Amino acid sequence: MSGTLKEVRNRILSINNTQQITKAMKMVSAAKLRRAQDAIIKMRPYAQKLQEMLGNIVSNSDGSAGGALTKERPIEKVLLIVITSDRGLCGGYNHGLIKLAKQVINEKYATQHQKGNVTILPLGKKSYEHFHKNRFKIVDSHWTIFSDLSFENVSKISQYVMKAYADGEYDKVEIIYSQFINAGVQRFENEQFLPVKKTTPSKGEAKADFIFEPEQDALIEELMPKILNTQLFKAVLDGHASEHGARMTAMDKATENADELLKTLKISYNRARQAAITTELTEIVSGAAALQG
Repeated sequence: MSGTLKEVRNRILSINNTQQITKAMKMVSAAKLRRAQDAIIKMRPYAQKLQEMLGNIVSNSDGSAGGALTKERPIEKVLLIVITSDRGLCGGYNHGLIKLAKQVINEKYATQHQKGNVTILPLGKKSYEHFHKNRFKIVDSHWTIFSDLSFENVSKISQYVMKAYADGEYDKVEIIYSQFINAGVQRFENEQFLPVKKTTPSKGEAKADFIFEPEQDALIEELMPKILNTQLFKAVLDGHASEHGARMTAMDKATENADELLKTLKISYNRARQAAITTELTEIVSGAAALQG
């Protein structure tokens, strides 16, 4: 019985220590989430408006505006930018993104994948480790982006992608990331990056009429790389905020589960202790009775 009491006592101590760790991780994630949330909330309206404006301009052009970045080609070679986190302990966040990437490959690009023409550009250690381990064709030079996250560093990635697309290395580029809704909700998204997606006006909507200064081609050539840089940076910021939201939620849930487990273990410990005391009293009474007899 004493052995059982010691085991339960050790488990209670171990869970208490674990609970302290999960509480601390929750607090750290909450602090990081506030900064990441502020960044994406400020960035999102600007990025969405720029993307909408670019789509409208390209849609209302004669088809030549934007050059190679707007030109649609038969899809033979595909690049998927998969944005995950560097660390785990964030629930199903990374698993969900990797699952979506594989789903996109199987449902949309199965033929290209069989030919070895699907390439993964992982952003985040978890994405890199998974696709590298499973022998996917990957671009392995940018996955450490979260160790020094900035607009300049993300722009280098988008510039590489734009050049590769313009040179014909890829015929389609898509981004797989998690859109931040709130601390408890993240929505996994699959978004086209290149070629630039044209917007289709809704029924009855008037066609946009733009006055360009300077000329349309020169303006789009200057604006398009900047807008695409912003689009990728917005996706990375969304993923960054989603990671901290998912980790904060996971650590909060782990702390609650530890509380429930501690309650159960303490009840078991008290019952075992009570049984041990009862047994000892019975033995004492029985011994006293035997001596008197």
